[in-house]
Amino acid sequence: MARAITLHQPKRLEIGAGAARRLGEWASGCRRILVLAAEHTRGFVDRLALDSPVTVFADVRAEPETAELDAALATAREAKPELIVGLGGGSVMDVAKLVAVLWDSDQTLRDVVGPNRVQGRRTRLAQVATTSGTGSEAGIRALVTDVATRSKLAVESPHMLADIAILDPELTHSVPPAVTAATGVDALAHCVEAFTNIKAHDLIDSYARMGMRLIGEYLPRAVANGADTEARAGMMLASYYGGLCLGPVNTAAGHALAYPLGTRLGLAHGLANAIIFPHVLAFNAPARPDKTAEILAALGLAPAQDPETVLASAHAFCRDLGVEMRLARHGARAEDLPGWAEEAHAIRRLMDNNPREMSVADVLGVYRAAM
Repeated sequence: MARAITLHQPKRLEIGAGAARRLGEWASGCRRILVLAAEHTRGFVDRLALDSPVTVFADVRAEPETAELDAALATAREAKPELIVGLGGGSVMDVAKLVAVLWDSDQTLRDVVGPNRVQGRRTRLAQVATTSGTGSEAGIRALVTDVATRSKLAVESPHMLADIAILDPELTHSVPPAVTAATGVDALAHCVEAFTNIKAHDLIDSYARMGMRLIGEYLPRAVANGADTEARAGMMLASYYGGLCLGPVNTAAGHALAYPLGTRLGLAHGLANAIIFPHVLAFNAPARPDKTAEILAALGLAPAQDPETVLASAHAFCRDLGVEMRLARHGARAEDLPGWAEEAHAIRRLMDNNPREMSVADVLGVYRAAM
C-alpha cells in the first residue's frame, strides 16, 4: 500500500440510461465537432444531441491499424475540430485518443509510442462507450496495429484522458449476445490481471473486486437479455472499473497471449481474451491461490485453488456464456502456435507483470490447450 501510484480518471463521468443526450449540453458552444465511430455505431450520433456542425468518420474497425489512423487524422486535419468524440468500443475510443493528440501536432505516431511521450493536446475529447469491455473511456492508453509488423503499438499519456466519459446502457442494447459475452470477459480479464499482478495495489484491488462482482452478477443477464438495462448498466460500470485497473497496474500475461490472436488470427480483442482467460488464470493460481479463490467466488463459482479445478470452472463460465473457446474453430493451425508463443513471450511490458514466470514453452502449452 505504501508504493506510490498515480490514478487518472476522466474529468467528468455521466452514467445512466439516456446519458448520451447530456453530451450536447456539455459540448454547447463548440463550432466544429468530429465524431469517430464504427459503421455499426454511426447511427447513434443523433442520440448525442449535438447542436453544432458534425463531421463523422465511421471507418474505424475492430483491431484498428495504422492505415485507419492515418485516414482519421486526414479527416481531422480537414475538419479542424474543437471537439473529438469517440463513439464506439475500445477500438474507436483508442483511435479518438490518438487523433486528439496528433491531428494538430508536429509529432507522429512513431514519436509517441511508449509512455509519456505526447507533448500536449489542444482538442477536447469526449468518449461515449457503446460496448462493455475495454474500459478505454477511463484510461490513458491507446493501441493500434502496425500494418508492417502486425504488432501492437501502445501509447500512454495523461494528455489522452477524456474530458468527459459517457456510459449509457441503452447504447449497448443492440450488442449481440456473443459480443456481449466476449467483451464482458475482456472486462473481467482487466480486473483479474490487475488483481493478481505483481504491481497489485490495495486501491486498484478495490476497483477490481467491484468489477468482478458486477460481472458475476450481470454478465449472464446481459447475454440472456440484451434489453435488460440494469444488467447493461452494471456491465458498463464493471468495464469502467476494469479500465481504471489498467492505469497504474495494467494487465499481464493474459493480454500478451491474446494479442497475437488479434493481429495474426484476426480475432476481436474481447474474444481473444475470453479464450485465453481461464488458461492463464489457472496457470497463475499457484502464485495467487487466495486471490484465485476470491475471483471464482465473485463469479458465483465454487472457490478453488488447484489449477485443474480453476481451469475447468473458469472455462465452463466462459463457455456457458456462449463463447466458442476452441482456437481451432476460429481457424488457428497447430503450425502457427510456436511463432505466436515467441511473439507473446516477447511482449515484456505485460509479461513482466505476471505473478508467475512464463517461458515460451509455457505460452505454447496454453495455446495448445486452447486449441
